[in-house]
Amino acid sequence: MRAVEAGGSLARLARDARARERELRREWVAARRTALRFEAASAAEQRVVAHLLLLLGYGWRLLADRRWPGTRAANVDLVLVGPGGIHVVDVKNWRDAPRVADGHLFAGERPRDDEAAKLSAITRIAEEAVGPLGISPVAVQPLMVFAGHRVDAVLGRIRLLGEAQVGPDLAALPARLDPAAVAVIADRLARVFPAYEDTVRAPVDPVPPGPRDGAFDPREFAAATLRAARLGPIERWMTYLDPGQCDLVRADWPGPARITGPAGTGKTVVGLHRAAYLAQHGAGRVLYVTFTANLPRVQRTFLADLAPVAVDRVDFHTIHSWALRFLDEHGARPPGLDAARAAAAFDRAWSETSTETRQTRTHERLTRIAASPAYWRQEIDHLIKGRGIETSAEYARLPRPGRRTRLTRAGDHDAVWRLYRRYEQLLRAEGISDFNDVLTAALRQARRRPRVASPYTSVIVDEVQDLTLVGVRLLHTLVGDAPNGLLLIGDGQQAVHPGGFRLADAGLVIPDEHTHVLRRNYRNAPDIVRAALEVVASDGYEDPALGRVTAPRPLEFADRTRAPDTPAEPNPAVIRANLPSPADHDAALLTTLLADPRTWPDTAVLCRSGADVVHYADLLARAGIPVCPLARYEGRTTAGVKVGGYIRAKGLEFKHVLLPRYDLAHSTCDRGGLAARERAEAARRRLFIAMVRARDTLWLGHVTPASTPNPPTPPGHPTRPIR
Repeated sequence: MRAVEAGGSLARLARDARARERELRREWVAARRTALRFEAASAAEQRVVAHLLLLLGYGWRLLADRRWPGTRAANVDLVLVGPGGIHVVDVKNWRDAPRVADGHLFAGERPRDDEAAKLSAITRIAEEAVGPLGISPVAVQPLMVFAGHRVDAVLGRIRLLGEAQVGPDLAALPARLDPAAVAVIADRLARVFPAYEDTVRAPVDPVPPGPRDGAFDPREFAAATLRAARLGPIERWMTYLDPGQCDLVRADWPGPARITGPAGTGKTVVGLHRAAYLAQHGAGRVLYVTFTANLPRVQRTFLADLAPVAVDRVDFHTIHSWALRFLDEHGARPPGLDAARAAAAFDRAWSETSTETRQTRTHERLTRIAASPAYWRQEIDHLIKGRGIETSAEYARLPRPGRRTRLTRAGDHDAVWRLYRRYEQLLRAEGISDFNDVLTAALRQARRRPRVASPYTSVIVDEVQDLTLVGVRLLHTLVGDAPNGLLLIGDGQQAVHPGGFRLADAGLVIPDEHTHVLRRNYRNAPDIVRAALEVVASDGYEDPALGRVTAPRPLEFADRTRAPDTPAEPNPAVIRANLPSPADHDAALLTTLLADPRTWPDTAVLCRSGADVVHYADLLARAGIPVCPLARYEGRTTAGVKVGGYIRAKGLEFKHVLLPRYDLAHSTCDRGGLAARERAEAARRRLFIAMVRARDTLWLGHVTPASTPNPPTPPGHPTRPIR
């Protein structure tokens, strides 16, 4: 009996030993596979590093195999900092080819969204790390690189590239950071993502000696980046974001918000970076509405440089171009849209007020107020149709915001309404529509919810002061009061159309804490701002929240080397060229431009009328100066001088601006009628807008005939070269 028990005990021991052996073999096999996988991953990472080594010669810095803060063992494969921005790189050595489908990441058929989530989390840490330096979150990009595969895809904000593509792709990025900024940022990220001490480092010196965080002054860094941006092409300058504005880009607003401030305070730049940020971090599309027709092309170009992965998730449009596309998608476009025929219909309606006997009183009443028919076309476009006014009684009660001239006599409102009704009758009789009809139809269609769902989670409206009330209601309808849904950007002092509105008129309630007033001018030399403000010193403007504003807002300057009220320097930023004849004036303008051809790509000649645009474009071309029509400018550096009208330049900036015959900018105003003062203010506001397009120098051309007694003496020389 004991022998049997002893034999059974030995058998159990043998079975246990065999089981342990099998377990150890399984562990050994698993460990070997893990080791091989890590070796393969390490080899893949080394191959990617080898592809990226070429970037070191272009001013890039590479941090390899770094710790993930807050974790015990997780790592960050690579962090790249260079002229093209900051990239957090995750290297993958997948057997199956990666693919993106319906917003998800797959390795073959296997879902791998967990890898994308991990990379996004690391990228957010990098964003927070460089935030105190004033670096826009748009500058930090996640990048997934696949060894052994060729791929070029986008998953949300993550770019997916093959190992052989990553080096050339990053090398081709436009320069946005100078060497000093690269060194400081890389040093900071090296501290946030420390190196593993027990791993083999990539054969790259990751960060050159640089300032320590504790001894580094963020204000010095901000000043250095500002100087670097000013030295680059004007296109680079137009996307410069001041460090103090990064919080607005990352802000989390529970509803509609508003950014306002004087010209030159960076409102449009904040809006552009905000669009990129929302496109990268949000789940839906972003609509960015601008005012001037060529601005959508320019802004799209800028966004493609700032955040290439976001550009296809942001739609840039004017309000009318978007409304037309929206209506076409729903088969609801108004019949016969024709701006030229609509203008002809208005001219006919105006003509009838003076030719038909029964309408004589209408013509007398209207011309007593404003002799120009253009004044009354604006009245209809912006204060009647643009506000959705449907009855004469409703129009009679309207305060007419944006109009300084009141309709005080009995019958004045009725006269305007008769002109409007006749214009509408002619449109309908001919089966045509104007652009106000487009916005009205789009608003009606957008309100047909839930049948019409908005494709956007966010809408950013730049130059909102120039939209009609119907246009603002339309854009508000697309996103309602959703968090981070609607952002209004604008400045009433730069309005070019009447018909200002109150936020409440559009159904908008924006608390004071969601209204941000920018007060620091980053663009203009102080003398330029002073000269421009002198033009509109006695004029007020309409603000959507404050109503009529009569006093200029306080302003600070990024460049504090000179205060705005100090005397002009020997080489002033504002050059007043007073000449005795138009021929002498044009010769002086050419002499100024020909003095330094290197300035041409950053220079604009802005004109008060279409005829002047044609004249000066031809003048420059005959002098051998290349010309880039502002209407065709797309936001890329060109060899030619930009030439265009005052309003066409809205939203743009130039290092040097020349305003030929700016003294005639008021000549289109009504010489008679009660509205003469109002139209003079509008002309001065257009001139103000053109003047503040200038960053470094502003050339003001003026003709004062020699026979004029006591002609004004301009400061500076009329042909001093711009620099």
